[in-house]
Amino acid sequence: MQTLREFTRKTKRGNILKIVREHYLRDDIGCGSELCRECFQNEVYQLTSQHANKSTLFKFPHYLVLDTNVVLDQIDVLEEDVLRNVVVLTTVLNEVKHRSSAIYKRFNEIVHDRTRNFYVFVNEHHKETYADREPDETANDRNDRAIRLATKWYDDHLQASQSSKEFERSGKAATRVVLLTDDAANRAKAEAEGILVTTAAEYVKSLEDFPLLMDKLSHKTFDSEKNGLPQYPPHLSMKELLEGLRQNKLLQGTFQASRENYLEGTVNVEKFEKGILIQGRESLNRAVDGDLVAVELLPEAEWSAPSEIVLEEKNVYADEVPSEERAKDENEMLNQVRAAALSAERTPTGRIVGIVRRKWRQYCGILQPSLIEDTNRHIFVPADRKIPRIRIETRQAAMLQNQRIIVTIDTWPRNSRYPHGHFVRSLGPLGDMATENEVILLEHDVPHCKFSDEVLSFLPKMPWTITDEDYSKRVDLRDLYICSVDPPGCTDIDDALHCRELPNGNLEVGVHIADVSHFIRPGKRTGHGGSGPGETTVYLVGKRIDMVPELLSSNLCSLVGGVERFAFSCVWEVDNEANVLSKRFHKSVIKSKRAMTYEEAQNIIDDATQQNEIAKSLRNLNRLAKILKKRRMDNGALVLASPEIRFQVDSETHEPLEVEVKQMRETNSMVEEFMLLANITVAEHIATEFSECAVLRRHPRPPPTNFDPLVKSARYQGFQVDINSGLELSHSLDKCVKADNPYFNTMIRILTTRCMMQAVYFISGSLQKEEFFHYGLAAPIYTHFTSPIRRYSDIMVHRLLAASIGADSTYAQLLDRKSNEELCHNLNYRHKMAQYAGRASVALNTHLFFRGKEEDEEGYVLFVRKNALQVLIPKYGLEGTLYLKSDKDGKDGVERVKSEIVFTFNEEDHTQRCGDVVFHSFDPVTVRLSLDSSNVQHEKLIFRLVKPYIKGFSVETTTEGTDSQAVSAAPPSKKTKKDKKKK
Repeated sequence: MQTLREFTRKTKRGNILKIVREHYLRDDIGCGSELCRECFQNEVYQLTSQHANKSTLFKFPHYLVLDTNVVLDQIDVLEEDVLRNVVVLTTVLNEVKHRSSAIYKRFNEIVHDRTRNFYVFVNEHHKETYADREPDETANDRNDRAIRLATKWYDDHLQASQSSKEFERSGKAATRVVLLTDDAANRAKAEAEGILVTTAAEYVKSLEDFPLLMDKLSHKTFDSEKNGLPQYPPHLSMKELLEGLRQNKLLQGTFQASRENYLEGTVNVEKFEKGILIQGRESLNRAVDGDLVAVELLPEAEWSAPSEIVLEEKNVYADEVPSEERAKDENEMLNQVRAAALSAERTPTGRIVGIVRRKWRQYCGILQPSLIEDTNRHIFVPADRKIPRIRIETRQAAMLQNQRIIVTIDTWPRNSRYPHGHFVRSLGPLGDMATENEVILLEHDVPHCKFSDEVLSFLPKMPWTITDEDYSKRVDLRDLYICSVDPPGCTDIDDALHCRELPNGNLEVGVHIADVSHFIRPGKRTGHGGSGPGETTVYLVGKRIDMVPELLSSNLCSLVGGVERFAFSCVWEVDNEANVLSKRFHKSVIKSKRAMTYEEAQNIIDDATQQNEIAKSLRNLNRLAKILKKRRMDNGALVLASPEIRFQVDSETHEPLEVEVKQMRETNSMVEEFMLLANITVAEHIATEFSECAVLRRHPRPPPTNFDPLVKSARYQGFQVDINSGLELSHSLDKCVKADNPYFNTMIRILTTRCMMQAVYFISGSLQKEEFFHYGLAAPIYTHFTSPIRRYSDIMVHRLLAASIGADSTYAQLLDRKSNEELCHNLNYRHKMAQYAGRASVALNTHLFFRGKEEDEEGYVLFVRKNALQVLIPKYGLEGTLYLKSDKDGKDGVERVKSEIVFTFNEEDHTQRCGDVVFHSFDPVTVRLSLDSSNVQHEKLIFRLVKPYIKGFSVETTTEGTDSQAVSAAPPSKKTKKDKKKK
């Protein structure tokens, strides 16, 4: 049967276009129920009596039909293996797909799990259940009517199948169909049409066998807050937002909450270099980190400046403090924020007036049980300080204490100080290494589930061998003395080198990179799922999350010694002054003669008695690398630094046994120089061959204001830092040397690193050639080619390079500029998250190492802040904050005692003064390191001053037992009168 679907669409020019489409209806679509004797079932029954839902609301067998909002809001409930015999209408599936691709994917996995008995009924093509859109009917109303029509048909259809005398004699209760909807209007219409209907919440509460499932219900509001007073300004409607954005009265951007000050954040808007500053709870107006928001810019007279002070909200149960008292305390905090910003340069400031699109996700953290007994309402404290506390309802509070749990946000009404959410699942005990690593991965959005069967199905079947056809298509380099140099314990070896003398006196140098693109073909899923192309390998302490399955990363693609492997080779002919005379690219077969660590390679170079081919190759490579590095430095490349730690980890407990600073040798620089040369050479080639769609990497020049802390700190030490160009900056940094402090130059370079912008991937056709420049490397063009096992960007570059030399075929998406631009956005995001996850893992292991220890260590002031010193400890290569304005906060909220010690911050020269003691950047200090575990979720490495000695503030070391009287260097906070009463 055929029908016509008509609808109108407005074009960009404002014309109305009438569209008519043929729509086919069938009468042979099965209902999927074992009870039916009429339908032709083309597959195994999905709806069976073996898995009945037991509800106190419906005490008879029944199937469930879900409407769209139930799927969107209650996906965490649906993922639990509780609800069975569910009819999924294609109307609902299509709506969910349109409104949330993430939830659609999760729901699709449930539907395809045959053990769950979810049956997809194609109601849009069944002649009895198709609903044509009526005149003046909205699409949403039409879909609601289609859902009711299908539910009614299902119920009538099953009752007809159960009306036989044979069924009556069986004594079984008839199976009915129940509609779950949270839409009040849809529910009322369903009841009027004689359909069995209830809300998702009421149905879940009726499942007596699963009382804890109620914890996972999405709550739009709590009953006790329905009549509460507004605590935030109202958001503008979407129509008002779009109109304001169109007229440029409002600005749109991504909200970024401050990690250190809960009353502050910024909105990144294209027109403003540093974004728009947001200060105060009302101006933040319920925005959560990552949300796309609309901002109203304040008059210039009301602009403020970032406060640069650390401010934490200590009172977890702020909702229970009287609103007037709470407002007074918050105003005091806001005044403190604004006062700290008075002397600084003002920046554009605004207030958030609406949310364009939420970017809520699942959050890790701990439960803070309510002080009120016999209540299900509790506060969830996220691990990420940028996320506000979340109010949830749970009946498992006692069991979830001291557990890491996951919670998601459902809504944030005006009359609630905190957003509302619901419990999703528990991760494990607080402090457990496996649990804490899981938290790091989840909080940094690192895909880490097992590789799916679909991904594994694309892998080569073992045992894998190189065929004669493979040899014929590649250059045979197995006889060359190729070797790899990597950190100890490296199993994913993706680069190797060779250098040999040519008959004409020149040298041939080759960089050989694992040919991952041979195994990972275009269109095939490669990662853990959920993020699409663009994943990257993530390195935690003692743990690696591979981008590709282990069969590739540590076996078939890894250039291990003595084994034949596929490679993509970049080979140069150079003279003895490292000038490139010619270059060539080819796919090859190599057999690495040896896989070495940096230390082993360095020992071979230094041992003059070793004169074998590997030793000669390494010495030539090392000599050429020094020339290449000097040439880069002369062109203005920067040698930056960052404190890096290496942990010795217990093989059984995976806890850190020892911490040390990573050692850098000449061989580190040797490998780096040739990887840089390969990346630059490949970048030049693919940008020439594919001028519109080459995947490149750029490092923008930082704005001059970024260098202010560096310039002022160096000036005090007697050095002039010139930032007019990268070359002048490089020369300035070389001159910053102190004979009495060999670590001074490293600190200057660490501080310079903090001034840099983030390097990013981009598409060649999206920018002018002048903007391709990589500031840190002083390279006019750059890309990533040398780590395809670890980075998806390198796989894309391999595909482009292979297509350009005829070693592989091209495909449409490879040359699609828009597709590649989206890929670059994802690459940049994944790369950033991988870096953050690695740093978080180092912080976690640092805390574990110092647990139960207290050590006095020499350090240096890296830079001076308005209420703190950032201190670097060279021995461990770690940084920490030594707070200068501190409160004595005892347990249970003991009243604050203000310190008599006064520190004065000088904005001009970035110094802190206390009496005769003045702190400048790079000043030596002695600090006592200990771990503060008072906050079980946010353990902190505490830095307390030992030297220079400031009475009443520094740690007393002359007499035993005085340490306990030292002022604890904890971040400043306010205590409310409510806290005082708890004493």
